[in-house]
Amino acid sequence: MALRYKTRRRLSLLVLLLGLPAYIAVAWWIMSLFERPPVWLEFGIYIILGILWALPLKAVFKGVGQADPDAQHPD
Repeated sequence: MALRYKTRRRLSLLVLLLGLPAYIAVAWWIMSLFERPPVWLEFGIYIILGILWALPLKAVFKGVGQADPDAQHPD
């Protein structure tokens, strides 16, 4: 089932405002459970975690910045 444009737009806003800060907090908390690795490794882990959160949500963010394809265009 494909999401409508307005649904994707609202869901992407919800993810960015609530989900992303929560993900950052959880990733930060998990990293604090272990002894601090070398700076280069820690940086790499945060880069990987920064990319990983977006992969499952690709369908939600796809095309959100474009014009609404379902809108009626006056001709």
